[in-house]
Amino acid sequence: MTTPAPQPQPYVEFNGHAATEADLRIPAFSGFGHFTAMQVRDGRVRGFALHLNRLAAANRELFGHDLGGDRVRELIRHALAGAKTQDASTRVYAFLPPGDTETTVMVTVRKPARKSPAPHSLMSVPYVRTVPHIKRPGEFGQTYYGRLAERSGFDEALLTAPDGAVTEGAITNIAFWDGTSVVWPAAPSLLGITMALLEQELPGAGLTSVRRPVTLDGIGAFRSAFLTNSQGIAPVRRIDDTEFAVDEELMKRVGLAYEGAPWDTV
Repeated sequence: MTTPAPQPQPYVEFNGHAATEADLRIPAFSGFGHFTAMQVRDGRVRGFALHLNRLAAANRELFGHDLGGDRVRELIRHALAGAKTQDASTRVYAFLPPGDTETTVMVTVRKPARKSPAPHSLMSVPYVRTVPHIKRPGEFGQTYYGRLAERSGFDEALLTAPDGAVTEGAITNIAFWDGTSVVWPAAPSLLGITMALLEQELPGAGLTSVRRPVTLDGIGAFRSAFLTNSQGIAPVRRIDDTEFAVDEELMKRVGLAYEGAPWDTV
């Protein structure tokens, strides 16, 4: 297994000031919201505009008003300065406490993280997230099945629909390789930022990227598979009892495509 060790508590700011006890009651008691997670290096983020667009779209859908990118950018900068770092795992959460008219923005800063490159094992589970295109905190089903998978000796859960369609990992997107194309499951799921960047960059690396339905009973037809999330990319070695070869050449090409995505200054 490749389960990461627990991290220290993050540095947290709300609307540009260090978190107070009253601030922390907001996610504790008014947890309806959304967020995005990013890796910051030297004050820069890959696909930063995609993160801002994700936050703005989710805020309009959940709360009925925009969340300005300039405000988010400044709040991230302020939190990084408060944590005295320019290299971090950073999350931006948005909440609208009862009675408020302006979105409360919580920014958390932890140490930088990178996804383990060790091949991962996945346990399929019967679960599809409600409103899966919005990234949100406190997702009970994902956490439940993710921990169940770990207790069963796997690294992560693979979420599947009632008809057997593969959707996404509990905290990742999944892609399959058929020898010709990188295949992303065409199913309701979250469009991860790393996935979105790869869809942009893979053609330039000579790799075709497509979306089409993938079913659990059909995964054995693929040569290999890999996972993506905000911490990076990792190969898949097993889904349930189906073994996958780790295609080192494919992983190198996918990794180079991802590394080629431009960094944006926060």
